[in-house]
Amino acid sequence: MTKQLLMGNEAMAVAALEAGVRVVAGYPGTPSSEIIETIARRRAEGLAHGVHVEWSSNEKVALEVLAGASAAGARCLFTCKQMGLNVAADPLMCLNYVGVKGGMVLVVADDPGPISSQTEQDTRRFASFAKVPVLDPANPEQAYAMVRAAFELSERYGTPVIVRPTTRVDHASAFFEAPAETFAREPIDGGFVRDAKRWVIFPKRSYEAHGQINRRLALIADEFSGAAEPSGAKAAEVEAGAVESAEAARFACFNPVETRGENPCLGILAGGTSAANAREALRIIASRAQRAGLNVPSYRFMQVGTPYPFPAEAVGRFTEGLECILVLEELDHVLEDELLRLCGRQHGSYDVLGKLTGSARDRGENDVDDFVSRLTGFLGLGVSGERAEDPAADLGIELPLRPPVLCPGCPHRGAFYAVKRALKKVPAVQCGDIGCYTLGNAQPLDALDICLCMGAGVTMAQGFAVVEPDRKAIAYIGDSTFFASGLPGLANAAYNGHDITVVVLDNATTAMTGSQPHPGTGATLMGEQRTPLSIEEELRANGFSCIERADPLDLEAATEAAKRAIAHPGPSAVLYVSPCIQLVKPDEPVVIDAQSCTGCKKCITEIGCPGIAFDARAEGPRSGKRGQALIDPDLCNGCGLCVSVCPYDSISAGR
Repeated sequence: MTKQLLMGNEAMAVAALEAGVRVVAGYPGTPSSEIIETIARRRAEGLAHGVHVEWSSNEKVALEVLAGASAAGARCLFTCKQMGLNVAADPLMCLNYVGVKGGMVLVVADDPGPISSQTEQDTRRFASFAKVPVLDPANPEQAYAMVRAAFELSERYGTPVIVRPTTRVDHASAFFEAPAETFAREPIDGGFVRDAKRWVIFPKRSYEAHGQINRRLALIADEFSGAAEPSGAKAAEVEAGAVESAEAARFACFNPVETRGENPCLGILAGGTSAANAREALRIIASRAQRAGLNVPSYRFMQVGTPYPFPAEAVGRFTEGLECILVLEELDHVLEDELLRLCGRQHGSYDVLGKLTGSARDRGENDVDDFVSRLTGFLGLGVSGERAEDPAADLGIELPLRPPVLCPGCPHRGAFYAVKRALKKVPAVQCGDIGCYTLGNAQPLDALDICLCMGAGVTMAQGFAVVEPDRKAIAYIGDSTFFASGLPGLANAAYNGHDITVVVLDNATTAMTGSQPHPGTGATLMGEQRTPLSIEEELRANGFSCIERADPLDLEAATEAAKRAIAHPGPSAVLYVSPCIQLVKPDEPVVIDAQSCTGCKKCITEIGCPGIAFDARAEGPRSGKRGQALIDPDLCNGCGLCVSVCPYDSISAGR
C-alpha cells in the first residue's frame, strides 16, 4: 500500500478495484468521466488484473452489459452523470425486479449549479422512484468507503446500489492508502445458473419481486439506522436474513450524530457536500463567537449519508428533545420531505426548516459563506439572510462576464458558419444537441434555435418539419452523440420521409467530456483497435441517400456541401470531418497585414474566434483611426477560417 493524492473519482475507481470489480462500463459525462479512465489506466499499466473496462455506446447499453455480467456472478461498476441515468432508466427499473447476483454499483454523479449539465436533476429522487438504495458521500474519503461498502450491500440483498457523489466530491482530492495491484474477484457460485423463475421478467415474477423489494428496503433502512438484527418478522420475509452487527455499524457510520453543549433544542440535518460545508461553517461561527465573547447555543448535528431508504430510526433518535431542525442539502428537498413525514408519523413537536420554508437555497450549489449566514441566524447569534448572488457585490466590484466559447480553431465554428451562409435567406429552424457544439447558439454565430437533450436535435427537427414545412429543419449532432442516441432518430426520419438536413460534426472524439473514444474512432479502453464504424455508412444504412461530405474549415467547400443537402427533398445529411484541436498539433498562427486591414471587424463579428482581438489604437493606411484586428499568437492554431472570412485578403496563413 502506498499513500497517494487521489481525486474523488480516482478514489472511487480504486475502491471498486479493491472490492474486486470484474466488469466496468459507462458513458462519459462530466463530472464522472475520470472513474472509468482511472480503471482503464491502471489496467493498461498492469496494476488492475482481471478487469474488463469499456466506454459503451450509451448508458442504457452499458447497464445492460453489466446486467448480464452480474447475472454471471461478476462484480460490476456502472458510471454516468445524472442525465445519463435517464437513458439507463429502462434496464435499471427492470434490473431491480430481476435482482443481481454479482454486486452491482452505479456511481451516478450529480451536478449542482449546474456546472456542465442541462438540469439539476437529483439522483436521490431517482433512487426512490426506482426503489434502489443510494449512498450520498460528503467528501472523497466517504465516497471511497461507500463504494467499497456498496458492493457488499448489493450482494447481500441482491439489489443494485447507487452511490451519488456531486461535482465537488468528484473533483476534490485527498490522500489514500492505495494498493500497488488489485485483482478481480472470481464470479460467485461458478457463474450463471439457469433459473427461469428468477431471471425471466414475466408479470407474475414482477409482482412477487415487488414485494421482495419493499421488504428488503425495510431491512436496509434498519441497517442504515444501525440495527444489528432486524425484527424476526422482517428477517423472515426476505432471503437476506439478519445482518451482522459489524456490517450494521459500517453503514450507520455514514449517518453520524454530533452534539455540542447540553440539552440541545436546535438540530441541523445535512446530506452530501452540504454536511461538509455545514461543519466548516459551524467551525467558523464558533471561532467568531469566541472572539466576540458570545456563547454558541447547544445544538445537535446529523449527517445523513444513506438518504434512501431513509434511516428513520436513527433520525428519530436524533430528533429527541429538539424543537427546531434546519435541513441543509443540495438540489431537491429530499431529506426535508423525509423528516416531515417522520415528524407526522411520530407526532413530533419540532419545526422543520429548509428549502420549503425559504430557509435554504432552492437551487444551485451550497457553500460555506451562505451556511455561515444562515446558521448564524438559526443559532440566534445574528441576523439571518441570504448572501448576495454575486459575492463581489458587497465589495462594489462588477465582475466581467465570461461566457463559454468554442475553442480557437474549433472546426464546429466553420460548420455553423458554412450552414448559415448556405441558408442565406431560406427560412429555417436549427436544432442543436448536447456537446461543445451547443455553444453554436452564442453570438456572433447565433446558429441554434432550440436544444433539448442528447440525440433530440435529429428528432425535434422532424417535428418542426411536420408542423412548419415551409421552414427548412436543420439538426446538428456530434460524432459521439451520433452513436449514443442519434441512430433511432435517423431511422425514423427515413421511415417517415421527414424533410430534414442532419449536420454531423465529426471531430473524432467525445470532446466535451475529456476526449474519450467512441465507436467511430475504433479505439477501446481494453487497448484493442477495432475497425472504426463509418458514420457515412450508418447514414446510408438508415435510409439517407443524399450525404454530402466536406472539411468545415474549407469554407467554400463546406458551404457548397450544405447548399446541396439543404436543397434535397426528404432526409439529407452533411458530414463535416475535421479533428478536435486537442488531437492535432497547431499550425503557425495566421498573420494580419496592417497595410491592408480596414478595421471592418468582419473577422470578429462573423465567426467570433477568441484568437482574434481588436486594437482600437492601431492605425493604418486603410483603417485610419478606426483601429485594426490583431491575432493572439498564443491562442491562434492556424486553422485559417478567418482567412476565408476577411473580404480584403488582409489575413494570410502563417509561415
